[in-house]
Amino acid sequence: MLAIAIEQERLDWREQPAPPGPEAGEVRLRVAWAGVNRADLMQRAGHYPPPPGASEILGLEVSGTVAEVGPGVDRLRPGDRACALLAGGGYAEEVVVDARQVVPLPEGFGLREAAALPEAFATAWLNLFMEGHLAAGERVLLHAGASGVGTAAIQLCGAFGHPCFVTAGSDDKLAACRELGADGLFNRHQGSFVEAVKGWGGADLILDPVGAAYLADNQRVLNVDGRLVLIGLMGGRRAELDLGRMLMKRQRLIGSTLRAKPPAAKGAILDALLTHVWPRLARGEIRPLIDRTWPIDEAEAAHAHVERDANIGKVLLAVSGEG
Repeated sequence: MLAIAIEQERLDWREQPAPPGPEAGEVRLRVAWAGVNRADLMQRAGHYPPPPGASEILGLEVSGTVAEVGPGVDRLRPGDRACALLAGGGYAEEVVVDARQVVPLPEGFGLREAAALPEAFATAWLNLFMEGHLAAGERVLLHAGASGVGTAAIQLCGAFGHPCFVTAGSDDKLAACRELGADGLFNRHQGSFVEAVKGWGGADLILDPVGAAYLADNQRVLNVDGRLVLIGLMGGRRAELDLGRMLMKRQRLIGSTLRAKPPAAKGAILDALLTHVWPRLARGEIRPLIDRTWPIDEAEAAHAHVERDANIGKVLLAVSGEG
């Protein structure tokens, strides 16, 4: 099969061995589209290796057609169109993955749209509702609101009755967030978001891919019993934590990653999406926001676009390009 190889941080679309299997409980997908995530850029730079046993090939989410099913797989059949959450291997013509990480497309969706769903909506759901334990009416601060995860999280907040305040890096991005339902907006280039968020009412939950650079200000705007869910380190990994503030306001700091979770845990997240989110997608109440697409052999251009923080929503790679 053809797949992306990394050669001194260059991306080369070339012939590579097809993955073995499928073994019991696994399926083989012919990949139509692959999603681009910042984790791919980190892995390419040597900073985020795949979990033990996972493919070294980049790519954490795909859409495609089931080619084969292994023993014990009964909910998927060859020919089914599906999307999948991966630990790696998505930048390729084929991928073998645990069937629990594969879900059918929402009704009315094509393969292009569906490739924008798994990572963004699974990450948003996991951290808002499973790690963050949002209760009725609680208020959410979303950093990097125009990212794939951010645009998914804004819509999930709206669908489930949670006001959300977003930060982003341009007025165009903030306008897109407003259109998706964000209640409060702040351009991060205007300085600290603290007073704006406090004036809005503070946050009961913060979803933060930035890390160190935002830790102090996050603590200042987090309400009593608030939770800060850390999902990335774009702003560094070391910062000073105000333990007094944390103690007196009963704040909780939660570190969360999705990639290394076992198939059973990923399956539980996807099952929740099938129950709570897929029907809303089918009804058009929420939607994936796709920024741009590139052919898979132009993956470097797609990575450069994400590296510049130029995207509003998801960036996709066309593998077969099937719709």
